[in-house]
Amino acid sequence: MASSKLEYIWLDGYKPIQSLRSKTKIEKDFSGKLEDCPVWSFDGSSTEQAPGGSSDCLLKPVYIVPDPQRKNGFLVMCEVLSSDGSAHPSNGRALIEDDDNDFWFGFEQEYFLWNTETDKPIGFPEGGYPRPQGPYYCSVGAKNAFGRDMVEEHLDVCLEAGLNVEGINAEVATGQWEFQIFAKGAKEAGDQIWIARYLLERIGEKYGISINWECKPLGALDWNGSGMHANFSNHTLRTCGSRETFEQICEAFRPVIKEHIAVYGADNHLRLTGKHETASIDEFKYGVSDRGASIRIPIGAVEKGWKGWLEDRRPNSAADPYKVAARIVKTVKSAVVAEPKVATKEAAAALA
Repeated sequence: MASSKLEYIWLDGYKPIQSLRSKTKIEKDFSGKLEDCPVWSFDGSSTEQAPGGSSDCLLKPVYIVPDPQRKNGFLVMCEVLSSDGSAHPSNGRALIEDDDNDFWFGFEQEYFLWNTETDKPIGFPEGGYPRPQGPYYCSVGAKNAFGRDMVEEHLDVCLEAGLNVEGINAEVATGQWEFQIFAKGAKEAGDQIWIARYLLERIGEKYGISINWECKPLGALDWNGSGMHANFSNHTLRTCGSRETFEQICEAFRPVIKEHIAVYGADNHLRLTGKHETASIDEFKYGVSDRGASIRIPIGAVEKGWKGWLEDRRPNSAADPYKVAARIVKTVKSAVVAEPKVATKEAAAALA
């Protein structure tokens, strides 16, 4: 009778940045299927999710992939429920209203590899600073790229687990990297980002390198911050063929700036300054191919005849992708989109 190691992964209740937690459950003759993962429990008083006098919280498995780093292992992403079975207040996944997976998301997750001894990004000298940013973006060579072994191992492990990583690259600052994940369905996109984050953190244990998810860990210096740009689409954006429709959806974001910033990551005012390829936190603007906008309309969508996706550039590296997706889905659904104007019978027939 074979035994399997199920690593139950969840988000704690710490603020302003939630952290990952996990523990291992041994199951005999496990099928590998999500429906055969039992609901489990944990001590919420140790994770800022319950008082000591009533500490049980529940773990509801929602997504499973093989664990390439453990024999007979699986990674099980879980939602946190209160003891009565209701969604815990820290459970951002429960906020997503996308049951038919109409929404597709591609997250660009930036992060810093952090030297725990110097408390600086890897590649920084112990005293002072390296050369200004510029040579490090998509770089190669020992003078510019730092931590490649760890980053490559993370990529391999994510792909072996079945995560839909679409690419990686060194970013503009020393020791800063990025991976991109795409999924059809807002919930699964969040699931995959969190499991990829978990794997990166766990690999860092072997290298003695921590992951800094803060959006501006170097403060107000002349270094780019870390983002988690959210590329998103729904059926309307993918098929409309209308500039007017794209702009109407963008305009739906204008009156809810504060609601979006509230879930776009801690200390985003340090990153969204209007510099370093960002828009100011207090303004909202959009534009074609504009990396200084709140929402960028990709040139690829325009070239396809106004069919494709949008990129919200405001979410930062520490944001919860569940909460980001939930807010974007809600705003896009609120957009009042006019029917496309058809000038001729031939054009009407083409749309039929």
